[in-house]
Amino acid sequence: MTSGAFDELVPDVLGEPYLAETIHLPPDEEGPVVATLVVRRAAEPTRKAVLHVHGFCDYFFQTAYAEWWNERGYDFYAVDLRKYGRSLRPHQTPNYVTDLREHFPDIDAALHRVVERDGHDHVVVSAHSTGGLITSLWANERHPAIAGMVLNSPWLDMQGGRLIRGIGTKVIKAVGARRPKRVIPRTPEGHYGRSLHVEHDGEWMFNTEWKPLDSFPVTFGWLRAIRRGHDELHAGLDVGCPVLVLSSADTRWPQEMGPDAHGYDIVLEVPQIRQWASAISSHVTYVAIPGARHDVVLSQEGPRKQAYAELERWATAYVD
Repeated sequence: MTSGAFDELVPDVLGEPYLAETIHLPPDEEGPVVATLVVRRAAEPTRKAVLHVHGFCDYFFQTAYAEWWNERGYDFYAVDLRKYGRSLRPHQTPNYVTDLREHFPDIDAALHRVVERDGHDHVVVSAHSTGGLITSLWANERHPAIAGMVLNSPWLDMQGGRLIRGIGTKVIKAVGARRPKRVIPRTPEGHYGRSLHVEHDGEWMFNTEWKPLDSFPVTFGWLRAIRRGHDELHAGLDVGCPVLVLSSADTRWPQEMGPDAHGYDIVLEVPQIRQWASAISSHVTYVAIPGARHDVVLSQEGPRKQAYAELERWATAYVD
């Protein structure tokens, strides 16, 4: 497990008691690379911790989620992966990697600090969307001693019809191998970001330079990495611990802002999450939350409360 020198914990952009550490990692083809570890400690000293990994076009800002774990006696850590959020540097292509394993050292280094430096021996890994795919592959390969995994709407297959998943994927892999930084033409509508942000239709404040309302550009090389990750997951993983998979109850593709943008997953296809959840581990609990958003802990109040109730039930039964 990668360790490296430990940098000083300093007040995070979220304000104290959130603290952050910059983790310096070996450079890649674009230059220097860092990850960022954010921590909010529980009120009393504890050997229990959560390590959270965000999704695509995302970073850690879900403070209510961290505080929920704190209230249950867990120190909460979140890692902003390389080229995301706090870790994004001017010389870098946002979110860009050509192999999801490039993120494994980021998680290794974060977990090393949680376990070896800070003395936690009961760790739950939490992840959202693309982070759910990355952490599932990481845990399957690294076999860390973790108590459980919470996957919030993990990205387990390519949304869209059979044409996209078949011929479209062959094109993505071919172009991604030859011209990895070529941008895939698309026109994001931005409904999801606007459904969340407090200055639009939501109730959450986040940095739109780190989480643009209309998303970051998607490159062929990055999407090739995602599809290769999907192939590996579909062949079957075993992360070695109990897993909770939460999602919305259904998917909608709204053409304008309205109730559908708030009460459904408008990013991924819920039937795919349901189909592939059991490929992650031999012990998986899947719960669909009616009315939830793509990030279930950022849902409106009713579905959000149900999501936390399901998380409490699972943690009590299988983890705590």
